[in-house]
Amino acid sequence: MRTLKIAGNPFEVGRQLGEFGRSAYHEKVRKTALWQRIQALSNSTQAKQLCVATQVHQPDIWMELNGLAQGLDAPLGEVFAWNCRGDLVESTSDGCTTVYGHDADGARIIAHNEDGFPQLYDDCALVEVTPHEALAFTSFAYPGSLCGHTFAVNAAGIVNTVNNIRASQRPLGLPRQVLARAALNASTLDDALTVLTESERAGSFHHTLAQVGQGAIYSVEATGAHEAQVRAVHQTGGHANHLIYADNVAQKVTASSGARQQRLDEWLNARGTIPLSVSEALAILSDTQNVVLPIYRQAPDDPDDENTLATMVYRLTAEEVSWSLWRRDRQRPVLQGKMLVSVAL
Repeated sequence: MRTLKIAGNPFEVGRQLGEFGRSAYHEKVRKTALWQRIQALSNSTQAKQLCVATQVHQPDIWMELNGLAQGLDAPLGEVFAWNCRGDLVESTSDGCTTVYGHDADGARIIAHNEDGFPQLYDDCALVEVTPHEALAFTSFAYPGSLCGHTFAVNAAGIVNTVNNIRASQRPLGLPRQVLARAALNASTLDDALTVLTESERAGSFHHTLAQVGQGAIYSVEATGAHEAQVRAVHQTGGHANHLIYADNVAQKVTASSGARQQRLDEWLNARGTIPLSVSEALAILSDTQNVVLPIYRQAPDDPDDENTLATMVYRLTAEEVSWSLWRRDRQRPVLQGKMLVSVAL
């Protein structure tokens, strides 16, 4: 997988991110049916309200989006709408599965399959971003999109993985990808949770969060129309891309998401309370027991138009976050590293 290091003010960060994704954005993203649906809404009242909310409440991220558009060599309104895709329409081609728990030494494990457009398999990157006046972070990056709505870890040792939620109600508020990016600026877990659960939001996401030096893992279903469901989890768990905590919330549950959650639940029931290891987390995220609708998705005719593009496994101890990134070779990671915590905790 390609790696990228970028730094600068918000506009410069966005511009470099755009330059990285320019070719794939024009040659692949803009040719998708989803992109066409989103662009038909780019001048809608809803899109304009999302734009105003971003400018008012997240001006630095608005500048990052301006830089992203310049780097992509694409109109700002078009790029902004693309980054609001989950706020403008109910269902998008973003899937994902996350598992989490504690290992035998008490370290937290958060492991995540990033599922997206199969045609972008060779066009994504792991990006190290060092903003001039905000926390550094390392994130998976799609061409044409802000960082933060996939999997990431920042310099405060906060890990955040994100699953798409296809909620029917998407009220006025901030775009969900903007909020996910804003959470990367948080220096404490409480601050990240506040950004994700107390801000007025449009679209919905599921987040799994933990921080170096903190004991709990948080599983969060953040929706715009209902109070966020925040669970501090101390046992092994798993989450696909639909709401499982909130009752009576209208949403679209695809066959794949339902099947993946069912397989996770079967796995959890069978394993009991034994600690979660890195190898076991990787194994369940590589699972293909359901041949038609597996957790690990590589079918060219996937019904949601998604494949697993990368698997990230984070391990958080009291002092550091170590990580390993896996792709089609499930025997050895393509990248490994550690996030050195550079802020006082």
